Amino acid sequence: MKIRNAEITMSAINKSQYPDEGIPEIALVGRSNVGKSSTVNTLLNRRNFARTSQTPGKTRTINFYLINQEFFFVDLPGYGYAKVAKSEKEKWGTIMERYLQERDELCAILLLVDIRHEPTNDDVMMYQWIKHFGYNCVVIATKADKISRGQYQKHMSIIRKKLQLEKDEKILPISSLKKTGVEEIWDEIIKQYNEHGYEITVD
Repeated sequence: MKIRNAEITMSAINKSQYPDEGIPEIALVGRSNVGKSSTVNTLLNRRNFARTSQTPGKTRTINFYLINQEFFFVDLPGYGYAKVAKSEKEKWGTIMERYLQERDELCAILLLVDIRHEPTNDDVMMYQWIKHFGYNCVVIATKADKISRGQYQKHMSIIRKKLQLEKDEKILPISSLKKTGVEEIWDEIIKQYNEHGYEITVD
């Protein structure tokens, strides 16, 4: 996938702040510190395009990244940070639920989990949310350089079992350090857009 241009168009909380051009979207969601910003940067081959919050759990906006003037990556607020007050968690839940429930342009969701660890109960709840709202879910296993390739299948089996993934749902490992998994994830992203009737320029 050739990235000709990428820009951060807006950070939104309310539906009225969402882009209104009708451009298709794929959202990324995961717990705080799972590596969403690093994954976006790796996929776009940009070093500091998506910035990591200095305070985990403080990013509570929906960030829209316009890619090649054709489609959006949508970065949803991270969840599961232990030091965040219950009221804040509920607020983020409302923001995400509103987006998932009402966004016609949303084609699919990439659920990011750390390949080294069993998914948390928050990850399970997020997966169930995604399925409840009727979206395709692609699981991205981040930080793949932290384990050997020989351990991939073992760890992905643990993830699949914990989330109770359907047979045809994929787990794709990625390493922001070694840049592995990028082509496979782009292939899946293009496939998801195509299945929703959008043609994305790949080169």
